[in-house]
Amino acid sequence: MRPGEALPPLEIPVTRTLVVAGAIASRDYQDVHHDAELARQKGSPDIFMNILTTNGLVGRYITDHFGPRAVLRKVAIRLGAPNYPGDTMVLTATVEEVTEETGTATATVRVVGANTIGRHVTGTVTVTVPTLPSDPSDSSHSSDSPSRPAPAHPAASPEEAG
Repeated sequence: MRPGEALPPLEIPVTRTLVVAGAIASRDYQDVHHDAELARQKGSPDIFMNILTTNGLVGRYITDHFGPRAVLRKVAIRLGAPNYPGDTMVLTATVEEVTEETGTATATVRVVGANTIGRHVTGTVTVTVPTLPSDPSDSSHSSDSPSRPAPAHPAASPEEAG
């Protein structure tokens, strides 16, 4: 990871199910996220994605790229154009800054999610990624220690059983 590095784009089809499920999962019961008729009465052409769903998708994009040991430290996003069902949001990102300490690297990543209307989300994510093996003192990963099978019955050794 280095400043200027671009992450590969991620295309996310914006389905009606994604919009509604994201709203329900985040306990956002505003009708504009699940009821198309009420959304139209309020001036929207259809239901649209809520910010918590967008926030989750941005987090997923970053952790999918940096791996399962990546830890999101800060997500700062702003919504723009709505995400309506039937569109596709394309997430792109660029590493802006990287700082390294013993065993970890922290990156600030600029993220943009665009659809056919415009930019749906813009912002930055701060992510920490370990740069050393999980635990060098862990003997289960050491090639120096022999592998021993677990006893058949952990409560009794063969001598005690007989």
